Amino acid sequence: MYNEEKLLIVDDEAGLLNLLKITLQKERYNNITCALTATQAMEYINHNTYDLILLDVMLPDLSGFDLCTEIRKLTFTPIIFLTACAGDFDKLTGLTLGGDDYITKPFNPLEVIARIKAILRRQKHYQETEKENLKLSDNTIYDYGPIKLNTATATLMVDSEEVECTAKEFELLRFFCKNPNHVFTASQIYEAVWDSMGLGDEKTVTMHISKLRKKLGDDAKNPELLITLRGIGYKFIPPAKT
Repeated sequence: MYNEEKLLIVDDEAGLLNLLKITLQKERYNNITCALTATQAMEYINHNTYDLILLDVMLPDLSGFDLCTEIRKLTFTPIIFLTACAGDFDKLTGLTLGGDDYITKPFNPLEVIARIKAILRRQKHYQETEKENLKLSDNTIYDYGPIKLNTATATLMVDSEEVECTAKEFELLRFFCKNPNHVFTASQIYEAVWDSMGLGDEKTVTMHISKLRKKLGDDAKNPELLITLRGIGYKFIPPAKT
């Protein structure tokens, strides 16, 4: 059985990328994307969801530290830094900017695998715990025809098919379902769903709404469910029951 987690490896050494990819595949990780530059990595991250990112510090177009800062504006996906910079200051910098672990080169690929597995286990436990908390906090079924959100079982059905959601995607959709046809700014949404003040976190909201649109089958260019009101905010318009 193969592992379902999607991994992104960012490093400017093609040989190292290939080594890590082969090692991960031996451990049955087959959903692996590789990027040689920060620009390429951001392109992937803007259009995909990953469960973990391996990130080199020394990249040709942008430092891994700067790239980490940009990534954290969009997602809280775990990040492991891979770098030849072994100083304590560099380690502290990486962890302070949002890194979850720090491995110095040269390294044993098996150590990298062990660190990846440890972080993915913690991430899975956290997501399962958060989903259980969602179930306990609400027992409502939102039935909007082709879209049904069951908070008691933490499941989303679209056109009678169950659709997988992350805990945050589920919580964001629940927020919209509780407040249909109401307009909210990105800051209001971030404060309500992420339980934090929303200054500077519009990209986080935008990214999650984009992912929800895909899962709801909403046209990204001409959305009919999750509407963007330019310069104002967002509104959820439930589909009409047939």
